[in-house]
Amino acid sequence: MHASILNITFDCADARAQALFWAAVTGWTAEERDATPGHAEYAVGPPGESTPRLYFTTVPEPKTAKNRVHLDLIPPGGDPAAELARLLGLGATVTSSQPPGVSWLILADPEGNEFCLERAGAAIS
Repeated sequence: MHASILNITFDCADARAQALFWAAVTGWTAEERDATPGHAEYAVGPPGESTPRLYFTTVPEPKTAKNRVHLDLIPPGGDPAAELARLLGLGATVTSSQPPGVSWLILADPEGNEFCLERAGAAIS
């Protein structure tokens, strides 16, 4: 027997805003799980009861350092430039720490959590 991953959890200042951002990124559905004032929780997941889900929980402390875990995204249709434009339109930003000669671009979500957009050999400008 092996453990299965249920959630990939993000501590955040605004769980609702983060969940809506990532729901737009993935095309998955955001669902409120806890509406306790000051401690909202949202799950973002694929259709049905599939897992893993992205889980967002409101916490009082701010993000202070680089993520130790991050998501890597594959652009739909193999068009990283179009996906980059879409992600930027949703509120993502390109980070200033781009390693030379790699096949991905480092972005950040609206709260500064880093994630990567795979380029698969294509140039993103």
